[in-house]
Amino acid sequence: MASTVEKPKKLTNRRRAFVKKTGKKLVRKIASFQSKQSVVPDTPKIENSYFPFLKDFTDNWETIQAEAKEVLKFREVIPGFQDISPDQYRLATENNWKTFVIFGFGQRLEKNATLTPKTADILEGVPNLQTAMFSILAPGYHIPAHKGVTKGILRSHIGLLIPKDREKCRIRVDETITAWKEGEIFVFDDTYEHEVWNDTDEERVILLFDFDRPMKFWGRVLNKSFLQIMKLTAFYQDPKKNLQTAEDRLEAAIRQADANMEAMSDPAG
Repeated sequence: MASTVEKPKKLTNRRRAFVKKTGKKLVRKIASFQSKQSVVPDTPKIENSYFPFLKDFTDNWETIQAEAKEVLKFREVIPGFQDISPDQYRLATENNWKTFVIFGFGQRLEKNATLTPKTADILEGVPNLQTAMFSILAPGYHIPAHKGVTKGILRSHIGLLIPKDREKCRIRVDETITAWKEGEIFVFDDTYEHEVWNDTDEERVILLFDFDRPMKFWGRVLNKSFLQIMKLTAFYQDPKKNLQTAEDRLEAAIRQADANMEAMSDPAG
C-alpha cells in the first residue's frame, strides 16, 4: 500500500522539478527582453523617485507599524513562509521567517485585512500590486542567497520594527548591502541574487510588497501573459490554497481571543 502512495508522490515531485527547470530557462530567455522594455533602470536597487506612490508609505509608516503590532499579537498562528509556499523550504526553516499576507496574487485577503485596514488601503494605491505581506524575521536567522522568478516584478521593503543594532540586520542585493531603518523604504529587483541576515537578538518586521515593473507596451503584454501562465502551475496554486487555510486559522484565533476577553470582563463569570 505504501509503495502505491509513494509512486504518485515521486511522479509529482519529478513533474514539479521539470516545470521548475524548464521555467527557469524560459525566464532567462525573456529577462533580456523585459530589461529592454523597462522604463526604469535595470539595476539591483532603483531610486524611489521613479515611484511617486511610495510617499504614502513613508508618510503613514507609523500607522502601518501600529497595525503590524496588532498582527503580532497573534504571532503563534502566523504561518512560516514555507507553510504558505512549500517550494521555499530552502529559504525558510521551522518558524524563523513568518509571513502575514495582506494581498496575494493581486487579490486583497479580506479576512487578514480586517486587522490591517489602513495598511490595506494604502497598498490599494500601488499600481499593479501583486503581493503584500508583513515579513517577520526571527533573531539570528539568515535567509540564504537566492533569486526571484521574473524581472517583470519589482519588490519594495519598508522598515517597521527594526532591531536597535540595525547595522547587523541587513539585506544584500547583488553587491549592495542595506540595513533596514524604521520608516525608510526602498525598491529592488529580486532577480539579482540577494540574501538577508538578522545578526541580532531582536525580531525584524517589515512590510514587503511586489508590483509590476513599469514597462513599454510589449513588455507589459509579455509580463501579463507570463504571470497568467505561472498562476496555472503548482507554484502559484499551492500557496493560494495555503493562504486560505492560514486566513481561516487567524480568524479562528481572533474569535477565540475576543471570546476570552468577553468571559474575563463578564461580572457573572
